[in-house]
Amino acid sequence: MDLTEKPVKQEYKFKGKIVNLRVDDALLPNGNIAKREIVEHNGGVMVAPLDNEDNLYFVKQFRYPYMEIVTELPAGKLEKGEDPFEAGKRELKEETGAVANKYVSLGQLYPTPGYCGEIIHMYLATELSFGEQNPDDDEFLEVYKIPLAKAVEMVLSGELKDSKTQTAILKIHCLKQEGRI
Repeated sequence: MDLTEKPVKQEYKFKGKIVNLRVDDALLPNGNIAKREIVEHNGGVMVAPLDNEDNLYFVKQFRYPYMEIVTELPAGKLEKGEDPFEAGKRELKEETGAVANKYVSLGQLYPTPGYCGEIIHMYLATELSFGEQNPDDDEFLEVYKIPLAKAVEMVLSGELKDSKTQTAILKIHCLKQEGRI
């Protein structure tokens, strides 16, 4: 069975700095037309800095949509056409002051595939050295480290709520157990 939906009509309702909102008429496999609300986003990058003692470095920052302080691995949005790997190196340095000698791709994450086209590129960073942070003018964050084993517990207990952070922690844990990193 062909599961593909095809756009018939697209109408932009909002165009912003970070997201665009589009409403499409989509042709369904059965021939019917359905409305699809789409958030366009350039995507993001997340880097999991892991030191030689199996500590991960996190940032705490206020996340306005949730009106709370969220603990997450360093991350940022991509500019249109920006290379995710280069953006990841930049975000790691800006948010934590860290530079890594070694990076491993942890793959891509589709955080909300039902209505948003955002793709988050995830990396593990090792062989770290630290310098000065240089966050964006509108970023206020605290950096701290947590042992990988404790971070896994925090994911399982629900203490870490951010999806990209959860995914990266569990991938790193599994890859380490398998001896692949």
